[in-house]
Amino acid sequence: MPYTTLIDAEALARHYQDPNWVVIDCRHDLMNPAAGRQAYDGGHIPLAQHANLDTDLSDKSLGPNGEFRGRHPLPQPTAFVETLRRWGVNHGSQVVVYDAQGAMFAARLWWMLRWVGHEAAAVLDGGLQAWQALGMPLSTAAETRPRGNAEPHASLVRTVDVKDVLANLQDPSRTVVDARAPDRFRGENETIDPVGGHIPGAKNRFFKDNLNADGRFKPAEQLRADFAGLFDSPQNAIMQCGSGATACHNLLALEIAGMPGAALYPGSWSEWCADPARPVARGE
Repeated sequence: MPYTTLIDAEALARHYQDPNWVVIDCRHDLMNPAAGRQAYDGGHIPLAQHANLDTDLSDKSLGPNGEFRGRHPLPQPTAFVETLRRWGVNHGSQVVVYDAQGAMFAARLWWMLRWVGHEAAAVLDGGLQAWQALGMPLSTAAETRPRGNAEPHASLVRTVDVKDVLANLQDPSRTVVDARAPDRFRGENETIDPVGGHIPGAKNRFFKDNLNADGRFKPAEQLRADFAGLFDSPQNAIMQCGSGATACHNLLALEIAGMPGAALYPGSWSEWCADPARPVARGE
């Protein structure tokens, strides 16, 4: 059976050298985009390749009418599949993704793999720290693999766009859940986007609340209890954050909890707040 949500470091240690397993390092720093590659070059799980949030997992070009689509818009599915091939991902590959930030960025790649229909994708629970805690080695090699044959398949996830979120303000049939830290949700201490606040009516679920103190995800039953009070059904929920990355952390937590079906708003707050005509809420 493939791993489709989480994998522990012990299981990865048994399989990371298997020819059909592909490991991707997703370390990143929003305030210093070069830091992820520098960390990778300084030491990564052997055979792992590096994914850059800004270039591999995003397409920062403007929309068809010149509109700003947020800080990390999704690439075209065909372009992303080409990236997967470059990483050596085949149709049947087990892909394992990790970072050192509590899956803050790895969850984005996990979600994107599902977005193009690749189900055998899992996040390393506990990240690079869990790998090192086993005493497993790191490598400084620039890893490459033979080109893969991945193909796009029917998406396993759902998305909404800014028009859908705007329409929901008039007919609030869906619950918007914001994954950012509570102070940024309230409109305080905003250092990344030009406007502080949140989408009116949104609820706050800080993505770090999905983790235990050791950086691993909480058990499924605890996550189910945590999310139960936020919305009536995952199918009626929209996950967003600052730019469509940590919202995927909440989507992963929901999948672990056995509550699939929520949609991602990829543009998230960074797209929303770019148009002054869109309303902004502050406070709780």
